[in-house]
Amino acid sequence: MTLFTRSLFARTALTLALAFIVFQAAAFWVVYRTLIVPVAERSANDLAGLIVLSAQTWVELPPQTRAAFERELASRHGLRLTTVDVGATAAVQPFTFRHQIEAALSQRTGSAVRLKGVPGSVAAWLDIPLGGHDLRVGFFPDRYAVKLPLAAIAVVALGTFLSLLTALMLVRRITVPLARAVQATHQVGVGELPDPLPETGPYELAELARRFNRMGHEVRELLDNRTTLLAGISHDLRTPMTRLQLNLEMLRADASPARIDRAVTDLADMNRLISGYLALARTTQPEAQTRFDLAALLQTLAAQAGLAWSPASPCEVLAGRLALQQILVNLIENAQRYGGGTPVELALECGEQTVRVSVRDSGPGIAAEQLEKVFRPFYRLEASRSALTGGTGLGLAIVRQLAETNGWTVGLANRETGGLEAVLEIRRL
Repeated sequence: MTLFTRSLFARTALTLALAFIVFQAAAFWVVYRTLIVPVAERSANDLAGLIVLSAQTWVELPPQTRAAFERELASRHGLRLTTVDVGATAAVQPFTFRHQIEAALSQRTGSAVRLKGVPGSVAAWLDIPLGGHDLRVGFFPDRYAVKLPLAAIAVVALGTFLSLLTALMLVRRITVPLARAVQATHQVGVGELPDPLPETGPYELAELARRFNRMGHEVRELLDNRTTLLAGISHDLRTPMTRLQLNLEMLRADASPARIDRAVTDLADMNRLISGYLALARTTQPEAQTRFDLAALLQTLAAQAGLAWSPASPCEVLAGRLALQQILVNLIENAQRYGGGTPVELALECGEQTVRVSVRDSGPGIAAEQLEKVFRPFYRLEASRSALTGGTGLGLAIVRQLAETNGWTVGLANRETGGLEAVLEIRRL
């Protein structure tokens, strides 16, 4: 019960219910004070005037016509006028606006009037001493009392109920997706992978679900990459470690320089593999952004890689310089390694909103269905582009991870003239 009352739906529902109840009470009070009470007071005043006028008329009439007058009053107005003691000694049965009627009668007669009743009857009686006669006047309250506007109250109550129901339905449409997101977040917190959230409803909730699903996809990829990374470490390190162990055993019998050189080479291979794994592990954190000239950085990288580069206009960006440099170095080395010895080109497009850096070669290219697969860790092509590789299969995986961590996009595409083009896009802030 405590958890329910702490939920967004329960608190919103209680707040709306309280607000609508207060609104209905205020509306009823306004209607009561501005409509019902004035009408009741006017009706009571009219009834008091009719009673007093009828009594005065009865006193002034000749005795032989009073009976006919009494019958006329009973027939037309429901009033009973008599000098006979009807036994009105009991308290009158409660009815609406009794006090307004008694006040109006007291004002008309000049003395305090208290309505009385006859046991077993619903009529209300009062005594009016007038002209030496003790007149007794009776009437039926149901005929003269103002009735509550039940229809209006019912309409207000129904409108309030429908408004509250509609509000609760709208709140539920908001809280249910949020509750699903909370449950999915809990699953992620305990290491489970939740099902994708429905990307429907209002824009904000759909965007929240879309971003959460993307986060879940990235978490799933991170776990897959971790598994792949551990498997790759165990697989790729096993071969040089086995060769190193074999060389060390053979050194016992023949400590030749060649065997020592092979052992050193195996250690270098292991160090290169470990460096690649560490580089991939470091791509999960974005680098602090600095403002620098990207054209100058490309000129430096082109000179280091021996590429032709035409000086370009300055292109200032706000980005992580080291991460951007590592991405470009990996793309250039990848193009030089797998481009079949063809020249590698660098191109820079400095737009107002987006900066594009392209690394192109004229080699054999990549099959369309493998353009995304090559960004997976340890993925190697079976075609000729992998025949000459001695890498770890982590170069493009590091590129993609660094780009996504820093909010950039990178992709590969086959050129119409032959070869491959790698494009890195950076949004200018």
